[in-house]
Amino acid sequence: MRAALAQVAPGTDLREGLERILRGRTGGLIVLGNDDVVERISGGGFGMDVEFTSTGLRELAKMDGAVILDRNATRIVRAAVQLLPDPAIPTQETGTRHRTAERVAVQTGFPVISVSKSMETIALYFEGQRKVLEESTVILGKANQALATLERYRQRLDEVGATLSALEVEDLVTVRDVLLVTQRLEMVRRMTSEIDEYVVELGADGRLLDLQLQEVVTGVGSDQVLLLRDYLPDSDGYESTIAVLDEAEDAALVDLLQLGQLMALASDLEGLDRPLSPRGYRLLGRVPRLPEPVVQRLIEHFGSLQKLLAASIDDLQSVDGVGEARARSVRDALSRLAESSILDRYQ
Repeated sequence: MRAALAQVAPGTDLREGLERILRGRTGGLIVLGNDDVVERISGGGFGMDVEFTSTGLRELAKMDGAVILDRNATRIVRAAVQLLPDPAIPTQETGTRHRTAERVAVQTGFPVISVSKSMETIALYFEGQRKVLEESTVILGKANQALATLERYRQRLDEVGATLSALEVEDLVTVRDVLLVTQRLEMVRRMTSEIDEYVVELGADGRLLDLQLQEVVTGVGSDQVLLLRDYLPDSDGYESTIAVLDEAEDAALVDLLQLGQLMALASDLEGLDRPLSPRGYRLLGRVPRLPEPVVQRLIEHFGSLQKLLAASIDDLQSVDGVGEARARSVRDALSRLAESSILDRYQ
């Protein structure tokens, strides 16, 4: 659906053509694709195979019948076509044009656009979904409200993340602390996905929104991976856990116990207060110019963050790939990060 929405987003020639049809109050039916299935359910009309233009689409929509475009909406293939999809395909629509559009989309697998003359709406049918295209001002209003919510979520995420970092240094982390950060990370990720949909719908009008979004969520994806690798029983099983979190209902995110069960970190309420010891991925991820293979070898060698923090320069040098300069750099960086984490917590 995202690719189809991008094709009809503001700023595209196709969207301009659809809005011309809407302003002309003629209605229209447009199929984005042509193959043997489309040919079988098509009757009448005439072939064209000409370059697509928004004005051309508007003029062709004045005639009865559908307009067939190629899949990239760069050429007009046929016009004034009568579409006869399988009537056995179920549809929730009532109007003739909309019922045809939904059935054609299901039968052909191509996006189909229906412009309603009476309702003055543009509806996109694709992959079993129906999406009514809204004006940019309406979408921007929703997007700006969602962005303000996301900024609050990110602020709260930074707060619980800083608290977790301090607890890691002090070796006082519990399952509850990890779940709180996971909860906020997932809430930020879901809100980001929602705003990203608005960016796609806005097309050329969504550039500024996209820049604002990227600024707010910078680093969130890597933070989630590092957190899961630090605390999951299997540090390499983070991808399957991310997939589980992605499928989880919103209610499971609000309830820490349900969230703990999904992540296999807690089975009951008492388990939420069980102490955990991080491996060190989060803190090492903040050390500048430290390659991933070196991070992995350091964690495999020391086993936990507390042992890493207690390691001397000589201890660090015993790890393959860590020379004196890198060992000193890692030691200094870990000391600074540990100190700043404690100071941030108690300020």
